[in-house]
Amino acid sequence: MQHAILTINPGSTSTKVVLFQDGKPILSRDEQHPKMQLAAFADVWSQYAMRLDTVLKALAESAFGDLRLDAVVGRGGLLAPLPGGVYDINEQMIDDLRNQRYGEHPCNLGAPLALELASRFGGRALVVDPVVTDELSAEARPTGLPQVHRRSAFHALSQRGAAREAARRRGLKYEAGKFIVAHLGGGISIGAHLRGRVVEVTNALDGEGPMTPERTGALPVMEVLRLLENGDYDVPGLRRAVLRGGGILAHLGTNDFRVVESRIREGDRHAQDVFHAFAYNIARHATSLLPALITSTDPLPVDALVITGGLAKSTVLVAELAARLSPIMPIETILGMTEAHVMASSASDALQGTIQIQVYQG
Repeated sequence: MQHAILTINPGSTSTKVVLFQDGKPILSRDEQHPKMQLAAFADVWSQYAMRLDTVLKALAESAFGDLRLDAVVGRGGLLAPLPGGVYDINEQMIDDLRNQRYGEHPCNLGAPLALELASRFGGRALVVDPVVTDELSAEARPTGLPQVHRRSAFHALSQRGAAREAARRRGLKYEAGKFIVAHLGGGISIGAHLRGRVVEVTNALDGEGPMTPERTGALPVMEVLRLLENGDYDVPGLRRAVLRGGGILAHLGTNDFRVVESRIREGDRHAQDVFHAFAYNIARHATSLLPALITSTDPLPVDALVITGGLAKSTVLVAELAARLSPIMPIETILGMTEAHVMASSASDALQGTIQIQVYQG
C-alpha cells in the first residue's frame, strides 16, 4: 500500500478519520458527537457541514502538513443494491444519498465528505464495499410470500476484509475459497463467501439471523402478530424493539457484553442461560449457510468459519462457538481488522489496478 490514503467513517455518534501513508496509519482520530449536538439537526444530511468541519479540524491539529493524497475513501452509504468492490464517487451516488432514496444512516455522509476532501487535498474519491453490497444468489431471494423478497445488507467491509485475511493465513486466494464469516458486534451478520462473492447472508436490518446485544434477530411471526393484536406493541414500538431494544439488552438490561461476562463469573444463572442461547443462535445460523457453499456438484468443504467484529475479543464466546462448530469446520478469529484498514487496503489495490474501480449506476 505505497499510497497516501485518507479514510472517513461517519457513524451514529462519531466520525472516524484515519490517514494511511505507505500502508501504515499515521493519524487516527475518533471524534465523538454528543447526543445533544446531534439533536440540533433535523436529519443526517443536515449534519454534513458539522462533520466536514470536524474532519478539517482533526487534520489541522495533526501533522498532516502539505501531504498530497492519492485517494480519499468514504464509508459507503445506503445506495442501490450493488456488487461488492471499489466505486468512484459520482453525481448519481451523491444524489441518491442526498435524497435518501434507499434509507437514512450517518454512513450516507461518507461519500460526500470524501468527495469534498479529495477536491481540497487531491486524490481519487472512492467508496469500498457499501453495506448494501448485494451478491445474493437467485435462489436466496424468494420467501414464502411472493410480495416479499430478501435483500442483502450486512457488514460488507468487515466481512470481506476478515475473509481475505483468513484466506491469506491459510495460504489461499479469497477468490478461490469457501468461507462462512460471522461479524459479531452490536449488530451481527453471517455470510457465505463463495469464491469471492457473498451469495447468502443474514440481514440484521430486516430482522434476520441470531439475536445480537441489542437486536432481536429472527422471531416467530405468529407470536409477533399476537403481540401486535394484544396491543403490547404498535408498529413503531415493535420496530424499535427489533432493531434497538431486543436481544441481550431485552433479557439482561445491558448491551455491554463485558457486563454479561462479569455477571456470569459472579454466578448469575440467568446471564449464563442467555449467553448459551446467544452462542447457540449464532452457531445455528452459521451452519444454516452450509447449503450455499456445499452441493453435490461442488462438494469441497468450507475452508474456515471466520469470526470477527468487537465480540471476537471475547475468549469465552469464541471458545463456546468453537466447541459447537470446530467439529464441522476450522475456526479463524480475526482481531484488529478495522474498517479503516480494509477501506485503505482496497483503495490501494484499486489504485494499483489489482481491483477494478467500478461505476455506480444507481
